[in-house]
Amino acid sequence: MTSSVIKDLNLEIRPLQLRDLDGVEQLVNQVLADDHEKQANHLRKTLMAFRQWYGLLKLLRLFPNPTQDRFCLYVAARGEVIYGLIHVSPFNRTRTTWRVEKILVNPALPAGEKLIPAQDVGSHLLRHCLETIWEARTWLLEVNVNDNESLGIYRQNGFQPLAQLTYWAIAPDLLKHLAATPPTVPNLLPVSNADAQLLYQLDTVSMPPLLRQVFDRHILDFKTPFWQALLDNLKKWFNQQERVQGYVFEPQRKAAIGYFDLKITKNGVKAHKAQLTVHPAYTWLYPELLSQMALAVQDISPQTLLLASADYQPEREEYLEKLGAERTEHTLLMSRSVWHKLRETKHLEGLQLSDVLQGLQPARTPVPSRMSWMRHFQHHKPAQGGENGAEHPPEAHS
Repeated sequence: MTSSVIKDLNLEIRPLQLRDLDGVEQLVNQVLADDHEKQANHLRKTLMAFRQWYGLLKLLRLFPNPTQDRFCLYVAARGEVIYGLIHVSPFNRTRTTWRVEKILVNPALPAGEKLIPAQDVGSHLLRHCLETIWEARTWLLEVNVNDNESLGIYRQNGFQPLAQLTYWAIAPDLLKHLAATPPTVPNLLPVSNADAQLLYQLDTVSMPPLLRQVFDRHILDFKTPFWQALLDNLKKWFNQQERVQGYVFEPQRKAAIGYFDLKITKNGVKAHKAQLTVHPAYTWLYPELLSQMALAVQDISPQTLLLASADYQPEREEYLEKLGAERTEHTLLMSRSVWHKLRETKHLEGLQLSDVLQGLQPARTPVPSRMSWMRHFQHHKPAQGGENGAEHPPEAHS
C-alpha cells in the first residue's frame, strides 16, 4: 500500500491509519444516513475490527494471510481533516478482479478549510486505487440507481453498466406458505470442495459472456478454504449463525443444474440471506429450491429471507413477483477494465512523432539486403553432362 499527494488539491491519499479512525467514524455517521444503514453497519464493523486488531494486523502484513485484503481502505486527508474514504477488496481468488465497496466524501468541512468539490475527491481516491493495485485487471462495483453523486463519479472514471440487480425480501408468512408444500427435488446433494468443478460449470452457464469475463471466476473460487470453514464454525457458535448449502445434480448430463447458499440467523435479529443459481434450461427449480430453503428455516424464529435477481434472469423476477415478494433495493452493476495499466504522465496532444516512434529507431547501420543472386549463381554453376555424358560447350558471349 502506497500513498500519493495531489498537489493541485493539497491532499494526501494514504492507507488508513489508527489516528484516522475518529475522523473516519465521524464521516461514516455523517454521510451514511438511515437509508444506507446496511452499508453503514458493514463499515462500522470493519472499522471496529481495525481498531481492535491494529497491532496484529500490522504484524500480519509482513507475509501473505487471509485477512490482508479485508482492511484495504484509503483516506484522502489534509493534515488531520479527513476529506474522503474508499474501501476496496478482491472479488475473486486469483485477484484479477477487484471490487469497490464504497466511496465516502465529506460534504461539510470545518470552518476555515478550503472547499474541494466532492466529485474531485472521489475521483482521486478511485484513480489512486486503479493505479496502485497493479494485479487488478478489472474493477467492479455496485451502486444504487438513485445515488446520482456516486454514479457521476463512476461514469467520469470510465465505469460502464453491466447489469441491473433487484433485491427482494420474502416475508415470514410467505416462507411458511412455501414450507407447507414439500419440494420435489431429485438428487439434492450437500456441497463440498469435491463439487467445485460442477458449481463452476453451473456459474459459467448461468450468466452472459460479458459478465462471465468480468467476474473471471475459476474452480478455486468455489472451494471453501480451511480458515473460512473455521470462521463459519465460530460464527455458528458465537453469533448463532448457520450456513446451509446444496446443489441439484443431473445424472444424465453429469452436471449441476441448481445451487443455493443459505445463511441462517438464529437470534431473530437479522434477516436470512440466500444466494441462488439455476441453470437457464431448468427454471422450474426456482419454487422447488425456495421451498427447500423455507423448510430449513421453519423451526427458527420468523425472519425475512433476502434474495437477489438480475435483469438477465426474467424467470426468477417473474416468479418472485407472482409469489408476492417485496422489492427492497434496485442497483446497477458497473465495471471498468484496466488491463493495459496506462501511466498518464504525458498528454497525447503534446506528444511528438519522435516520442511515439522511439522504439522504431534503428539500433545500427542497416545492412544492404539486395544481392545479385543470378550473377552469383551463374559464376559458380557446375558443368552438367548431356545424355551421352559429354559436356556442353560454354555459351558464347556476345
